[in-house]
Amino acid sequence: MTIIIVVLVLGFGLLAYVRLAPSDTARWHAAKDITKNSDGQNSARRLVDAGPDGLAKLAKVALSDPRTVVLAGSVDEGMITFVSRTRMVGYPDFTTARMQGNQLAIFGRSRFGRKDFGVNAARVDHWIAALTAN
Repeated sequence: MTIIIVVLVLGFGLLAYVRLAPSDTARWHAAKDITKNSDGQNSARRLVDAGPDGLAKLAKVALSDPRTVVLAGSVDEGMITFVSRTRMVGYPDFTTARMQGNQLAIFGRSRFGRKDFGVNAARVDHWIAALTAN
């Protein structure tokens, strides 16, 4: 019985850490040069022709998603990093977007784990589809 209680306390402690751990802005709000569209095991990189106001349009699309907020940056700054959390556990995923020349560069990645099962790519692609539909 004691082992079960210890496992439950550790499990809830881990869930609390995932949900409440502070995000290091300097680490996650960083510009990455993106040269091509690609997917990693826990990330997605996309280049999109979105026009000069692409970042502003993407910000509007991203912030309409549930559980997505701005971690740092702004349209005026020229780069924004969003935090999107999963519904059940609240795992944070970070998506940084900025204008790179005439294209919008988007880099989505997970904070925890080695594999995201395509979640970041799906989110970024969903945002791009909504962006280009407008």
